[in-house]
Amino acid sequence: MRSAGTPKPRRTSKTLGQKPSQRAAPVARSPKTKADKQAIATVVLERLQATYPDAHCELDHRNAFELLSATILSAQCTDVRVNMVTPALFARFPNPETLANAPLEEVEEIVRTTGFFRAKAKSLVGMAKALVRDHAGDVPRSIAELVPLPGVGRKTANVILGNAFGINEGIVVDTHVQRLARRLGLTREPDPVGIERELMPLFPRDAWAQLSHLLIWHGRRTCFARKPACDRCVLADVCPSAGIDA
Repeated sequence: MRSAGTPKPRRTSKTLGQKPSQRAAPVARSPKTKADKQAIATVVLERLQATYPDAHCELDHRNAFELLSATILSAQCTDVRVNMVTPALFARFPNPETLANAPLEEVEEIVRTTGFFRAKAKSLVGMAKALVRDHAGDVPRSIAELVPLPGVGRKTANVILGNAFGINEGIVVDTHVQRLARRLGLTREPDPVGIERELMPLFPRDAWAQLSHLLIWHGRRTCFARKPACDRCVLADVCPSAGIDA
């Protein structure tokens, strides 16, 4: 029997249309315990995997070097725009050796439309020089070796490890992941590193790379920044923020 002080579980069209195995136990609107967060995380992974079975990195690339270059360009820029620029970049500079010797002004001109093009061009050429000088032209396979490269931080390093090499060292936390993790009540941390540390124990390690893609795809297709489409969200019944920003 429900006591007078127990909130009544919300019954939405989403919960009514789900099979028993798909329904989650009601959760607090502001989950505070690890058990609360774990319950939400389990449902989030299961449902988003079912909703976006083909979720993947949307930066076009053929190898680790191309992915590293594209990820550097993606800062403050859409994947669509980066994908419009990289074919010309890779045709002109197909490997670290050619990019390391590239005239900076030529790289700037190619990447101009991605924004902050001077800083990005400098990072690209610097990254290529470091690969040639310190790694025999190969993209390294560890956080410790990737982060010192020009233009590379922990987020970029996680992108490379997870998508180029299948190494789940951490979770990519971009703006979409930050927004969804907070809305779902999985974290209150203000910075990406803190958010990553809170998310990692909640999800299986072998799903860390996929999790980022799932949250990013959901953020781009349903859980929008300004007006989330809560009325058609598969997570509405377990999301503490459902309907608040809609």
